[in-house]
Amino acid sequence: MDSRWRRSFSIAVLLLLADLICLVSGNVVFEVHHKYGGRGKGDAILREMRAHDSRRHGRMLGAIDFQLGGDGSPTNTALYYTKITIGSPPVDYHVQVDTGSDILWVNCKDCERCPTKSDLHITLNQYDLKASSTGKTVTCDQDFCDAVFASPNPDCKVGMGCEYAITYGDGSKTEGYFVKDNLIFDQITGNLQTTPMNGSVAFGCSAKQSGELGSSSQAVDGIIGFGQSNTSVLSQLSLSKKIKKVFSHCLDGGKGGGIFAIGEVVEPKVNRTPLVPNQVHYNVELKAVDVGGKLLDLPTTFFGLGPSRRAIIDSGTTLAYLPSDIYQHIVDQMAAQQPDLKIHMVEGQFKCFWFSGNVDDGFPIINFHFEDSLTLPVHPHNYLFEVRDDEYCIGWQASGMQTKDGGELTLLGDIALSDKLVLYDMENQTIGWTQYNCSSSIKVKDEVSGNAYAVGYHDISSAPILSSPNIISFFVFFAALLNLIE
Repeated sequence: MDSRWRRSFSIAVLLLLADLICLVSGNVVFEVHHKYGGRGKGDAILREMRAHDSRRHGRMLGAIDFQLGGDGSPTNTALYYTKITIGSPPVDYHVQVDTGSDILWVNCKDCERCPTKSDLHITLNQYDLKASSTGKTVTCDQDFCDAVFASPNPDCKVGMGCEYAITYGDGSKTEGYFVKDNLIFDQITGNLQTTPMNGSVAFGCSAKQSGELGSSSQAVDGIIGFGQSNTSVLSQLSLSKKIKKVFSHCLDGGKGGGIFAIGEVVEPKVNRTPLVPNQVHYNVELKAVDVGGKLLDLPTTFFGLGPSRRAIIDSGTTLAYLPSDIYQHIVDQMAAQQPDLKIHMVEGQFKCFWFSGNVDDGFPIINFHFEDSLTLPVHPHNYLFEVRDDEYCIGWQASGMQTKDGGELTLLGDIALSDKLVLYDMENQTIGWTQYNCSSSIKVKDEVSGNAYAVGYHDISSAPILSSPNIISFFVFFAALLNLIE
């Protein structure tokens, strides 16, 4: 590639996900594992979560400003990873699940600086194109490669591979080429019942990495994205007219497990608010904030027109990041309910205190109000982290991050989304949620048969890792209703 082509490609590839070539009919199950295995305790957990968010946001801010796009390294993206199965004979790969990106890519054999071990205690594998009888290279003259650039490659020659190079906000980089091979799923055939299915997909094969991507700390084999781009996996599947671009997750704030489903949720019912159109991430309009029922007295400019009043909903972020005005008001209101509270700092950035009672009785619910009268309540047991017995730290963080118009970013991560069923509906450009027991089950509609099947809570952190090539293993992810057609 010449430098101009490489730069164009680096930008365009951020908007790409695997091109599905061979599709099959049915519903699909995924199981997701949370890399922290629940909330845990200790200063190290706080430090690790904050560092995770900081690296991720370096990439996300670039995407918000339309500079880089939606992907980040495995240590910077969503906290949930899955074990997918690719190739013939089938091989398992652990990949991050990210609601803010669109690309599927895995590390490939002889990859330069790709991690070979992980602190997550999982076995890492590198995809070997020559070892798979169903694998083949995507060439630069194929329609799939043209779609990456939105135009043919002027330097393309017959037989030349379709290459990519992605540079992220933290300076990390991955380079490689696209391939096609079989991806094996678990198809839902009834309530909590599955049978195997597979389809041929195109995905990135990483041949060289740099920066944080080469780190073995919490490393996985790649990334699978669930973003809302027209080239995302859900968008590609929707071309079959047999799948709706709808998915949902329900994260258990205590156990760390939960539900993740693809398809229209029948039960429970979920109220919704419009998505801000033409955004890389899932943006919604924030109308007001109250603490224990008392509306915060904020400058009228904050809730004025434009991006300054928007909030990003992102399950890949651990904490929640608020504009300084909202952050300080919330902390002040919390302190007002406990006048004897003595605040001390942990890790130089977390406000913490000692408290021996029930936090839900001693501290207020924080409510975020959005368009169409949709409220997101965040309970004390979600936004307060017990780092050791009777010592709690506040999960709210001052944003310190600016949007393109100069306003401070509002980003609501796992502490705001836990213990709720969150529904992303790209068909109708809405997002919604409802308070829910994420250790139970939901019902998802099968678009082919019209039946509604139960999709349940799953937690494999204490179970043996399954080696069957027909299972995509997750910890918090039980997905359904990928109705594909060949």
